[in-house]
Amino acid sequence: MLVLSRKKQQSIRIGNDIELTVIAIEGDQVKLGIKAPKNIEIHRGEVFEAIQTANNEAVHVSIDVMKLMKKNPL
Repeated sequence: MLVLSRKKQQSIRIGNDIELTVIAIEGDQVKLGIKAPKNIEIHRGEVFEAIQTANNEAVHVSIDVMKLMKKNPL
């Protein structure tokens, strides 16, 4: 993990297309602004994890349904 220190209004560039800017620092909370192309999905960590969990569960359900259909064709 790369750790960088930034002050308010300073930014970090990721590649050519992504820029993170420190907008505000309030107590133990940091507000970030993110500039990125619209085709790049940006999620908070906990939201990303929930999406991954839901996707994995959907895959397992689909596989189970396919196995049932193979055993019991219509």
